[in-house]
Amino acid sequence: MKISLAIVALALAVPAVSFAQDSTAVEKYPNTFSSGSANVSRFTQESKRFNDWSISAGAGVPLVQSADLTSIKNGNGKNLFGYSAYVSIDKAITHAFGLKLQYDRGETRQGWFNTKNAAPANASLYQQVGARTQYDAISLIGDLNISNLFRRVDNKSPYRWALHGYAGIGTLAYRAYQKDEMGQRLMTEIKPFKLNALFGQAGAGLKYKVNRRLDIEGRLVYVITGDDEFDGGGAQYSDINRREDQISDNFFNATLGVTLKLGKHESHLMWHDPLQEIYYKLDVLANKNQDIEVCKKGDLDNDGVCDDWDRQLDTPAGARVDGAGVALDTDLDGVIDLYDKCVTVPGPVENAGCPTGPVTTGPVTDDTRTLEGIEFDLNSDRILPSNTPILNNAVNYINSSSGTYTVVGATDTRGTDAYNQKLSERRANNVKDYLIKNGVESGKLNSIGKGKKDLKYPECEPATKCPEWKNRANRRVYFEAK
Repeated sequence: MKISLAIVALALAVPAVSFAQDSTAVEKYPNTFSSGSANVSRFTQESKRFNDWSISAGAGVPLVQSADLTSIKNGNGKNLFGYSAYVSIDKAITHAFGLKLQYDRGETRQGWFNTKNAAPANASLYQQVGARTQYDAISLIGDLNISNLFRRVDNKSPYRWALHGYAGIGTLAYRAYQKDEMGQRLMTEIKPFKLNALFGQAGAGLKYKVNRRLDIEGRLVYVITGDDEFDGGGAQYSDINRREDQISDNFFNATLGVTLKLGKHESHLMWHDPLQEIYYKLDVLANKNQDIEVCKKGDLDNDGVCDDWDRQLDTPAGARVDGAGVALDTDLDGVIDLYDKCVTVPGPVENAGCPTGPVTTGPVTDDTRTLEGIEFDLNSDRILPSNTPILNNAVNYINSSSGTYTVVGATDTRGTDAYNQKLSERRANNVKDYLIKNGVESGKLNSIGKGKKDLKYPECEPATKCPEWKNRANRRVYFEAK
């Protein structure tokens, strides 16, 4: 019977141990019931970052406490000490709860003398007999990590002590012997896996973490056999078994054991600080950090703007540029400030950006045929904040004139004719609306769009033939006097 229990325990233990190794691979799968992300980690053997299997073994002393024959000097016996041993396979479900499949074997000694010694004369007459019970048990035990349940895990400080609570049920097989002056005899034998072989146990243990592999534990468990014949008192209604009214012989089992934690990770789940998940993820992110390479493509024209976002890669040496690397043209006359001899006054390219006639300082007359306007971003009709000063000057310019003006919109050569025509009309209308809102009489303004048929730089057909600053100059709105 004892051999068969050991075989059963070993058969249950082997497949459990075979799953004790794990890895850090993470499997992704869509979860429509997740709280937001459909790309989450499945909780499987492959996704673990901690160990959750272990093997425990220990030995101790069982003391029959509640019975007709006891191991404690209390009127039903003297202080007698037996022995016990256990081995278990442990699985941590969470950092605060786990399960144990445990095999126990031991012998309790109870009554008035040790059965290894000679019986006193008239022992049976005064019911001062000795008894011993050899038992084997298999049980499933719940393991509550009380320390992890209530511990504040708010720092990285390691901790080594943990209080555990245990409760479980199982099957108990035993042989109870009784001895008096007439000798020793078998009183009761219970086979395992019978209805009357069920028992329960509950208790507590204090664990100390020696290292990542080994724990030491002191445990005190109270075993409820549910059987009135476990103490060796004989049949239920024998003289000895009528000493006490209880129908269950119960005993304490005090043990000292060790736990070997299995797996390749540094942390075991029962010693796992939940904040370690955050530390782990931070370490993973730290390992993925990459140095940002600034100006990967260099700055070929040496204008101080990296070629990665330089919109004018051939800026002449010495020219001032804006944030996009485009050479500045303050008066928007098509001559960049580097070559413009009249930076603030528009003039033709042939005259180095200066007016061909005298500069008008008074009110504008109808003889002035053209007002330079503003430029736009690619595929955009939005008036840029940097252009509002120019338009505000145009308000004063037009209001001081007695003539009327046409607001002309134009584009560069990218895109179709139909698209560019509509884009140029939107640009012209936006500028016209801005001028009217800022004080120009609506009767003085008209707006038309010329699409890509009115290029300031006709050689930019297609756009790839020209530097970007010329294409930008083609994307414009300007004014014509009628």
